[in-house]
Amino acid sequence: MNIEAHLATLRQKHGELDAELQNAMNHPSTESSVILDLKRKKLRLKDEIERIRSSLH
Repeated sequence: MNIEAHLATLRQKHGELDAELQNAMNHPSTESSVILDLKRKKLRLKDEIERIRSSLH
């Protein structure tokens, strides 16, 4: 897999996590630990995307 394809996959996963997070936040019964876990996963993906993008320049 080339770098651009890998970045596209990471961006897609980031978007999916964002949608899942929004859904979880819209349901009051969602535990805060679940929301926190989703936020951490989303941040890790964002950091990885930025790390890869910065290595391309």
